[in-house]
Amino acid sequence: MELREQILRDIEKDARVNLHELAIRLGVSEAEVANEIADMEKEHIICGYNTLINWDNTSLEKVTALIEVQAQPQRGLGFDAIAERLYKYSEITSVYLMSGGFDFTVIIEGKSMKSIAQFVAAKLATLDSIRSCATHFVLKKYKDYGVVFDETRRDEREKITP
Repeated sequence: MELREQILRDIEKDARVNLHELAIRLGVSEAEVANEIADMEKEHIICGYNTLINWDNTSLEKVTALIEVQAQPQRGLGFDAIAERLYKYSEITSVYLMSGGFDFTVIIEGKSMKSIAQFVAAKLATLDSIRSCATHFVLKKYKDYGVVFDETRRDEREKITP
């Protein structure tokens, strides 16, 4: 496996990995790892570093919705111009071009279901190129980006019978 791929796999799992530890694990110098990461950031291979938060374990209210969007592509621009218009909204966290029965999956976060519904009705659905929207609210996250959020713990104590 090439060095870049190894670095990417490791930092994808843990962006806080210590460069010294990573270098030892990969059998290269710390400078080599740091330079490779810097190059991948410049090349826009590494686009950012995020923290995965279980908002259900905080006192803050946060609602996530997945919206299926059917759109009419623009001549000469395809879906790219629509995607650009969508991702410029600060409420929208992700935009994916899809295959199948709809064109985009849009992920949006808000303070309440009502705020998301208002955004969809007032901003998203009113765009000229949007033909329809179907909103699905996330009720509970069990696993996100490979991390299990609410792992049920089994009682591992031994049963003692007289």
